[in-house]
Amino acid sequence: MPTHHPTVLYVDDDPMSRDVLKILFQKVMGITDLFLLPNSENFMAQVQALPQLPEVIFLDIQVRPFNGYEMLSMLRQDPAYAHQPIIALTANVMANDVERMKNAGFSGLIAKPITNRIFPLLFKKILAGEPVWYIS
Repeated sequence: MPTHHPTVLYVDDDPMSRDVLKILFQKVMGITDLFLLPNSENFMAQVQALPQLPEVIFLDIQVRPFNGYEMLSMLRQDPAYAHQPIIALTANVMANDVERMKNAGFSGLIAKPITNRIFPLLFKKILAGEPVWYIS
């Protein structure tokens, strides 16, 4: 596990997915600086209202009103987020999605469902600056 405690943002409109990740980060990995957004409404205003800059951002793709690609685009236009790790965390991954996500500017992909056996290892790689394109 990381020696410092990174700040994480996760945007997902599915309450169960948010709960799973919250438990994984806080109980399994000991990361308490976690911000969860239940939707992408007024997305950049919500992000800019956070008390600190997230070191890693996870975006679900199927979110409304702005989907993961649209949120990614907004983040990448802001100099503060131009080089932050932004990872797609989504259930519906087709073969051509990985290339599309890379071209869009995502830093990586973790396909749902996530497991407490694999996710901490993938997160450690993300913090180390390694690319993570994981489809279970």
